[in-house]
Order: sequence, then C-alpha cells, then structure tokens
Amino acid sequence: MQLDDLYRRVIMDHYKNPRNQGVIEDGTVTVDLNNPTCGDRISLQMQFQDGVVANAKFKGEGCSISIASASMMTEAVKGKTLAEALELADRFSGLMKGESVEFDEYEDIEALSGVNKFPARIKCATLAWNALRKGVESGKNE
Repeated sequence: MQLDDLYRRVIMDHYKNPRNQGVIEDGTVTVDLNNPTCGDRISLQMQFQDGVVANAKFKGEGCSISIASASMMTEAVKGKTLAEALELADRFSGLMKGESVEFDEYEDIEALSGVNKFPARIKCATLAWNALRKGVESGKNE
C-alpha cells in the first residue's frame, strides 16, 4: 500500500467517523468560522481549566478535508496547555506550507500533508486550526 493511499484512508476515517463532534454544554469558549470559497463551516467549542485545553468539540459541515482536520485537531489539543496548542497550530501551518513537520504524538495529522499540493484546499484544512488560535487567544483573556 502506498503512503498516499494510507493518508487517504486516515482522512476518510476522520471524515466518516469524526472524533469529538458535538457540543460542550457549559464553561466554554466558542469560535464560529467559515470558508466562503467552498462553504466549509465550523463551530469549535473549547473548555479551559488551569491553562489547559480540558475539552474540545466541534460541529461543522464541509468537505472531507475540513471535517477530518477538525477531528484530528480536537484530538491533538486535548490536555495541552494553551501554549502547546498554539505551537501545534504553528506546526500545522508549517505542514500546509510544505515544511517537513512531524506530529509524533498524533501522527494522523501528517495525513493532511498532501493538501499543500492543492492551494485551494489549504483553507479547508486550516479552518479548524484558525478557530483553535482564536479560541486559545480568547481563553488567555479569561
């Protein structure tokens, strides 16, 4: 099996079975973003406790890349400090720019590395990560 096939399977698994899809009832920061060029929308909710992302969930609609990316992102940031969450977002930005970046702790994210070959799809992949940045910034102000 080729790496591209494996990556495609990982993306489709996260798209068809998104992790952390839903709503957090209380004590949350909510960020709503959309990508008007293709119609992707996300509502990201995060719960912070003592400077850590205690929980993260999303509701959204869009292409397989945007949903899979949101699923992977919410998995990766749970339990991370706000600074670590931002650092993950920075590393993901690097991945989308074609930089060689590893996500040892959550390697599913690397399945999105091929997106950088399709510039129009980068916005799909980064939507959830941009919501993460906004959410963490507002969480720092609480």
